[in-house]
Amino acid sequence: MTSLAKWISGLALLSMLTFTLSACGGQQGRIEQESGLTGAVRIDGSSTVFPITEAVAEEFQKGHQAVRVTVGISGSGGGFKKFCARETDVSDASRPIKGSELETCQAAGIDPMEIVVGYDGLSVVVNPENDFVSCLTVDELKRIWQPGSSVRTWRDVRPDWPAEEIVLYGPGTDSGTFDYFTEAIVGEEDASRPDFTASEDDNVLVQGVTGDRYSLGYFGYAYYAENTDKLKLVSIDGGAGCVAPTPETVQSGEYTPLSRPLFIYVNQGALTRPEVKSFVRYYLTHASELVPQVGYVALSADRYQASLGQID
Repeated sequence: MTSLAKWISGLALLSMLTFTLSACGGQQGRIEQESGLTGAVRIDGSSTVFPITEAVAEEFQKGHQAVRVTVGISGSGGGFKKFCARETDVSDASRPIKGSELETCQAAGIDPMEIVVGYDGLSVVVNPENDFVSCLTVDELKRIWQPGSSVRTWRDVRPDWPAEEIVLYGPGTDSGTFDYFTEAIVGEEDASRPDFTASEDDNVLVQGVTGDRYSLGYFGYAYYAENTDKLKLVSIDGGAGCVAPTPETVQSGEYTPLSRPLFIYVNQGALTRPEVKSFVRYYLTHASELVPQVGYVALSADRYQASLGQID
């Protein structure tokens, strides 16, 4: 079984539990003062994971104002390059670290700790003025996006659709979303037609799809959730009928094959610094509240507790 298949099958095992590990709930429960904590926490990587990490950083700094937390967006691959070069302490990723990246990190004396922080239903979207596309099959998506694709217009996909050119938008090659989508849909990681507008910043893709009536794009669900008035969500038929990504269909594993785990990778050496360890603890303690707030699916209480045990 491939790593992709393991992640997809694992989704069906997610429980519906939610939890709060802090003693207090709500906004006040998330603000935890820690006297004398200073320093910096440097984070970069996936634009998909960025909304979660940004939310955590904002809440963390309310109670730790002397700690400077910076969160960048350079894609999962770009984030790992910085991580393995010791430019960051934490790397956001929408895919697992590759063997070659792990070797680079280990050669630099960095031992990455992998932590799953939530789940995403990678979303396919069109312009809201598109009144003919509501669902696409995995095979249709493959025919559109595969290398050497002969699909140029919507009529090439289905004969009753208009003969209008499909304007494509997607993540850049440094993006974990690009890696995941190409493996899940095309069948080979990094295999994609080249004639599309690419960006590691999902907000750029949102703007592109919004501006082109006959566009098609894909990115993390949180960016659709933030722009429901500007985008039209497309259901995906993975063989069992058309299913739209929702917290329920992602959590149950029904939304396949585009449900996926989201990660942070932590430099275990950096955990010796109190500000880094405190930030990661805060992340895992409050992920159950913050992950759903930005449009993703939280894990069970046991999963977050197990990760807290790792860093302790």
